[in-house]
Amino acid sequence: MKNNAVKSIVAIGIGAALFFVCGRFIAIPCPIPNVTINIQYGVLAFMSAAFGPIVGLLIGLIGHALIDFSWGWGVWWSWVFSSAIFGFVMGCTKKLYGLNDGEFGTKQIVRFNVSQLIGHIIAWGIAAPALDILIYAEPASKVFLQGIVAGVSNIVTTAIVGTILCVAYAAARPKKGSLKEE
Repeated sequence: MKNNAVKSIVAIGIGAALFFVCGRFIAIPCPIPNVTINIQYGVLAFMSAAFGPIVGLLIGLIGHALIDFSWGWGVWWSWVFSSAIFGFVMGCTKKLYGLNDGEFGTKQIVRFNVSQLIGHIIAWGIAAPALDILIYAEPASKVFLQGIVAGVSNIVTTAIVGTILCVAYAAARPKKGSLKEE
């Protein structure tokens, strides 16, 4: 149990740092105000799939808060919470694709991408716009457009980056039942 806690803490630190670096320095401009195309959600989906919902939630929360804080305009909590929600959803669905079993074939790739699609819809199609309206009294038409554009771009980048990370990780792990005692 103690070993899992240490792994989780290390995963949170590394994951939040990677999320921050990718989100802060590899953000591709988008024509919609305050929206960028990001690859950090592929990293978040992978880390959540490998380490579970609490790790995913904390990586999304800490990593996104650090990105917002580093820009100097303050933390936009509705989107920070939405990143945390996405990480949590991906961690909750990790058993559907068994990343830690050492196999990540077509069936697991489809399950992973259906999960990330649902996670992004919840985070960017529902949570972010609703929290923008509740917390910041933003106009609904503006925040739903931002959420949809961010969600669609995140779905695409997660499908590419997240899938590549998962396939590489699974390939590097021993297959379930492949180790034999001599």
